[in-house]
Amino acid sequence: MSLKDPIGARGGAAVDPWSPGSPGASTRSARRTVASYADYADAERAVDRLADRDFPVERVAIVGQDLQAVEQVTGRMNHPTAAWRGAVSGAVPGALLGWLFGIFGWADPLVAAILLAVYGLLLGAVIGAVIGMIVYAFQRGRRDFASVAYTRPQRFELVVDDEVADRAARLLAEED
Repeated sequence: MSLKDPIGARGGAAVDPWSPGSPGASTRSARRTVASYADYADAERAVDRLADRDFPVERVAIVGQDLQAVEQVTGRMNHPTAAWRGAVSGAVPGALLGWLFGIFGWADPLVAAILLAVYGLLLGAVIGAVIGMIVYAFQRGRRDFASVAYTRPQRFELVVDDEVADRAARLLAEED
């Protein structure tokens, strides 16, 4: 069976030779898809049902298929927004670095840590704002929006070691 064959020879289940196999196995074994679900919660419930029926769930994997890249636009980008986003992204590491340096102060570690954390926050915010403005200016209007990018699968497949795939499919088909 090849990777291009989405339907396997056994009851419509495909063999997935790319699968790493069970974590405890010494060798890589072939795996088959025994069920497909529209969302992760359904796939998770199916594995839980298998566990409740004493199935060796360490031989099961939930695999996200048909990945989709999504970029959600969160708003318009302009110079003040770029400065604000840069300031926020610079303030957090600045405060953490200042706090870390302050902890190692010999005289009064608590006061030094708080004081250096505040200084780090302010300096990090200023540097972050400047860098944010510079990066936005170099884009010259090509990207006048802010966004968040993520990847999501269209479906989740239960992939099971070939030796126990028939049993898993049978257990999942049983009614509660």
